[in-house]
Amino acid sequence: MDPHLTLRALERPAAGEPEGALVLLHGRGADEYDLHPLLDALDPERRLHGYTPRAPLALPPGGAHWYAVPRVGYPDAATFREGYAQLVEWFDALPFPPERIALGGFSQGAVMSYALGIGEGRPRPAALVALSGFIPTVEGWEPELEPPFPPIAIAHGSNDPVIPVEFGRRARDVLEAAGADVLYHESPIGHSIDPQVIPLLRGLLAL
Repeated sequence: MDPHLTLRALERPAAGEPEGALVLLHGRGADEYDLHPLLDALDPERRLHGYTPRAPLALPPGGAHWYAVPRVGYPDAATFREGYAQLVEWFDALPFPPERIALGGFSQGAVMSYALGIGEGRPRPAALVALSGFIPTVEGWEPELEPPFPPIAIAHGSNDPVIPVEFGRRARDVLEAAGADVLYHESPIGHSIDPQVIPLLRGLLAL
């Protein structure tokens, strides 16, 4: 795949002049439609211009992927590098400065949100939301764990059979130890987004 092909994304315009942007990244095997309804749920007043990009890789068992998964917590380096490069190119071309862009995602999308939001040499977004994900351990990428950090929210299901809750707890501990202000929420659910966490996230996105 040509790394210079830009990602395609669904957009949801702001109600008026946008105060910033909200970017939501879907999980493994989903697509740009998956988190699109969450734009209105998180930003009901439509203050922000919303984007839900589609991951660039087509991998088994189908759907769109940001990287291949040999082991939870440790993305495949080659496919991660490709997905990350295309996401960076797309994100950096948005018509908003990074400090006005709230960034979040679910599952693989949460992993990519961490990669983009706290990656070495990357500008900080306005806010970072990681739903059922982990900070990746992968060759060629390192986190930049130096303040200042944006507001960060982590939500995870305590019964998650796909990405165990220990990954969410570990991310919280790493970020808090580095000086980040982390809103952390656990729900007694599996690998999904708890509707009860949505109101907590709205305050974080008040850019």
